[in-house]
Amino acid sequence: MESNKAEQERVARIVSVISDWYADDTRCGLDYRNPLELLVATILAAQCTDERVNTVTPGLFGRYPDARALAGADQGELEAIIRPTGFFRNKAASIKKCCAAIVEKHGGKVPSTMKELVALPGVGRKTANVVLTRCFGAQGIIVDTHVLRLSRRLGLTQQKNPDKVEADLMNLIPESGWADFSHRLTWHGRRVCNAKKPLCGECRLLDDCPEGRLRQSMG
Repeated sequence: MESNKAEQERVARIVSVISDWYADDTRCGLDYRNPLELLVATILAAQCTDERVNTVTPGLFGRYPDARALAGADQGELEAIIRPTGFFRNKAASIKKCCAAIVEKHGGKVPSTMKELVALPGVGRKTANVVLTRCFGAQGIIVDTHVLRLSRRLGLTQQKNPDKVEADLMNLIPESGWADFSHRLTWHGRRVCNAKKPLCGECRLLDDCPEGRLRQSMG
């Protein structure tokens, strides 16, 4: 077991390398113009690529420009528009229920607190953190599939539950860098540390990555 000091130094190196390597990559992969569009796009992005969601949302928001319109959308028509994102029946139902609650409880405007956001149907902490960090200037750890995978590979957590992973990362990463670290780790997961064939030999984090070192030692 590493000492607390050694582990703190290792985490600091990881944060520093990621910050330098992806200095310009703190953007969100989803296209949006306002909090509602980002909220809906994030719901659509579940088990779907951002690129595919971005091909669907222009037509979606052209047809349904606000929460009231989405809440009152015809279920079949909404399903047809978002079908390319997969799981379209469940996603359509979630979007309608979420937007109905936004209209009923918040006057049609997306709320700006974690408590209010996670109270909306279909909205968990990941989705809430995406909206809060990108639209309301808050700090938060966004645990998407890439952050979940990489945080375990890097030995930053042993948890599998996204909320517990979020809590572990919040304890390790300085609060001022939570959002940027999340986005940079996501880009690293897409470009280098992919799920099936991570490019460990090209990774600047290799010296501080337990799984990467193990993979390299096994050839």
